[in-house]
Order: sequence, then C-alpha cells, then structure tokens
Amino acid sequence: MSFSVLSPAARLRGFRPAWLSPKVFRTELLAGLVVGLALIPEAISFSVIVGVDPAIGLFTSFTMAVVISVIGGRPAMISAATGAVALVVAPLNRQHGFGYLIAAVVLGGVFQIVLGALGVAKLLRFVPRSVMVGFVNSLAVLVFMAQVPELHDVPWPVYPLVVGGIALMVLFPRVTRAVPAPLVSIVILTAITVAAGIAVPTVGDRGELPSSLPVPGLPDVPFTPDTLTTVAPYALAMALVGLMESLMTAKLVDDITDTRSSKTRESIGQGIANIVTGLFGGMGGCAVIGQTMINVRVSGARTRLSTFLAGAFLMVLCIVFGPVVSRIPMAALVAVMVMVSVAAFDWHSIAPRTLRRMPAGETLVMVVTVVCVVVTHNLAVGVVVGTVIAMVIFARRVARLADVTTVTDSGGDRIVYTVTGELFFASANDLVTRFGYATDPDRVVIDLSAAHIWDASSVAALDAITTKYEQRGKTVEIVGLNEPSSEIHKTLSGELTGSH
Repeated sequence: MSFSVLSPAARLRGFRPAWLSPKVFRTELLAGLVVGLALIPEAISFSVIVGVDPAIGLFTSFTMAVVISVIGGRPAMISAATGAVALVVAPLNRQHGFGYLIAAVVLGGVFQIVLGALGVAKLLRFVPRSVMVGFVNSLAVLVFMAQVPELHDVPWPVYPLVVGGIALMVLFPRVTRAVPAPLVSIVILTAITVAAGIAVPTVGDRGELPSSLPVPGLPDVPFTPDTLTTVAPYALAMALVGLMESLMTAKLVDDITDTRSSKTRESIGQGIANIVTGLFGGMGGCAVIGQTMINVRVSGARTRLSTFLAGAFLMVLCIVFGPVVSRIPMAALVAVMVMVSVAAFDWHSIAPRTLRRMPAGETLVMVVTVVCVVVTHNLAVGVVVGTVIAMVIFARRVARLADVTTVTDSGGDRIVYTVTGELFFASANDLVTRFGYATDPDRVVIDLSAAHIWDASSVAALDAITTKYEQRGKTVEIVGLNEPSSEIHKTLSGELTGSH
C-alpha cells in the first residue's frame, strides 16, 4: 500500500477558483463589462416607473449584483433592478413616499429569507416544461417589446445604427470570439456617432448618472404597527414576484450550462441582497433575465466573477466614466437587446413539426403562459396561471385512466368489481356511479390491486359505495390495497361521510 502526499502548492491549486484561469478571467471580465453597460438604461427606466431619481435604480443594480455574486446560489446569474419589482413597489412610493418604499424592500428581503428557509424553492419542480418554454418565450417577447419605444419617433440615423449593430453581432463571432460581439458593437457605434457628430438619443438622455457611491442608512419611517401593516402587503408581493423570477431564471441558466445550483441558497441570497439594497436606499430587485442571457449565452460567462464585475463596472462607468457612458447611443443597446430576445426565444417550440407532434394541452399551456406574461408584463402571473392550467389538464387526463370492470361468479351470488388507475378527487367523483347497487347480488368485492388511493376524496367515495350497498342489506369487501393505499384508507375510512 502506498500513499501520495500532495504539496501545499498542489493542494492550493485544487481549491483555486476557475476564474483565476487567464482565459476564463478574460471571458468573465469582458462579460461583466458588457452587462454593466446593458444594465444602465434599464435601471434608469425602472427608476422612472417607480418615480424615483435615476441614481436609485443604478444603486439598486450595483448592490444587488455585488451582494448576490457572493452569497447567491446560481453562479453567473445577474440580479439587478427589474420591471416586475418596480411595478409592485411603484404604488407604495406614489401613495406613501420613498421612506415606505425602502422599508418594503428591507421587509421583502426578510420575507425572502424566511421563504427560502422554509423550502419554497422546492415548489419549482411542480412547474411543467411547457410553462418553462412559455416563460422563456414570453421573456424574449418582453425584451423585444421593451425596445420598440426606442425606435418610435426618433431621428432616422437610429435605424441604420440598429441594423449595423445587429450585423456586427452576427458577423463578428465568425472572426473571433475572444471579445464579446456586443461590446464590439457598442464601442464601434459609439465611436461612429461621436466622430461623425450624429444626433441620436443617448444613455445620458435617460437621466443623470450618479457621481458618488450610495451611503447606508435606515428607512425614514416611523417604526410603528401602522407602518408595518402599510408596507407588509407590498413587501410580500415583492418577495414572491422576485423569488418566482429569480428561481425560474436560475433553472433556465442551469439548463443552458448543464449544471445544478442551490435554489434554497439563491432564495436566501436574494433576500439578503434586497435587505442590503434597501439599507443603501435602493428600490429592490431580483434576477434580470435579459442581462443574464447576455452574460451566460452571449458572452459565455460561467462564474460569480462576471456578476460581481457587472455591478462594479456599473458604478465605475457611472461615477468615473459618466461623460463617456452618457454618449453611448441607445441604438447600440437596442441592437444588443434585440439579439438577446432572438437568442432567448425557443424557435423549436413553434416549428410546425413540433406543433404537430406536441399534445394540444401542452401547446395551450405554453401559449397561455406567453399571453398572460405579455398582457400583464409580469412573468410571475404567467407562470402561476400556466402551471394551474397544466395541473388541471393533467388531472383530467389521469382521471380518464381510472376504469371499473365487473365479473359475476357463475353461481350469481357474488360480483367482483376490478378498479384500475389512479384514484384522486378528479377520478373518484365518478367512481360512485359505476356500481349497480340495486341489481347486484348480496356479496360485492371491490378489487383495488391495480389502483392507488391518493386522497381523502377517494376514501370518501369508497365509503359512499359501501354505505349504499349496506342500506340494501348487502356486504362489501375491499381487497388488494397496496400499503400506502391501505394506510390512508384505514386512517380516514368512516371519518369523512359520517356513516359509521
């Protein structure tokens, strides 16, 4: 028997983060820079939705990205200010003021930590694939729709700039992938507009960039029960919407990268990030799908470094290079987001060949998910509605599999009913109608060897059947129960109908 002893240097190499590799570091660095640029106009737009200074949205994206890069469960995912959270907290800011908004963000973070600790992330496994496809397609549609206003009532040079930016992102990867194509497109279009003096909308037109870092502090509200009852509904709504979008985005990144991530850690991490964001005067956020796709799918980032650098670059770009960043044409960022929407959309899901083979119910769920999200501009609404419809369709489909067949003994003094399939609320309701109570012989056997009892509705149905036979002086014997079915039947039989 021989033993090998690793040197301290070798052991250290085994624990070395992946991003220390020069190639990986370059990828993460450039990806962070691209995402940092892409975060600026959206953060300013979401600030407008909430009704706060543009610097608030930028601070939010900075703190969310930096904090979640350290404590989040999904590496390379970007968290920042988002439209869904902005829509939730905007009414609170308008009605009660900025201090109450900050209090709701901090309390929302506490709710997210509690929900994460309670295992709410495990509910994600109940989201069907058709809802996930609808989620992906709807976010692609929303990202594209968000760019349409940037192309309305603008100087004509905007249109060739957007087309040129898209062309650069399509063609440049054929030359080299060492530098992200979106970054190249942004730099070239900015250089062209500045050098030629082309007057087009720029990042600076969206709002003034901050000139200093945020300072932490407590919300400026009275710490009373009235304040709690005012902010709690908004905080809970923000927590649920933020977790829904973050966990769905994390699952999408898992699929893209063929890796697994801790959804519980991500839930708790989102809560901590929102608490920190609130204490720094931010308006709350969650995972942002568009910038995550830029980071993971377009730029090829895979580690926490890109997320951290996205937030760090955002602040550096605003504070140090504000005058330069302000001159970036919006057309360049519109081109980037259009490419993101095209890349994110699952085109295979709407191909004629796929639609012909896919069950109609699954296609319906996908379409309903997309429609709900596009109409409400809320990914969480679409996911919930799509999942509920998918469960209803599944229940109806499984309920049809339950069947009852009969065999009468040659002597005619006994009849055997064989029940097959899954017995639950949807199938058990029809079970009572499948028996001939008046015409059957005195001995009735119900064979459940090929069935499974799932809920109290099934036990209640069996009790109702037994009662109907007993009222006619006939005996019923239930046989063939498997162990789980026998346990639930033994526990609940006679306790539901009041017949015993």
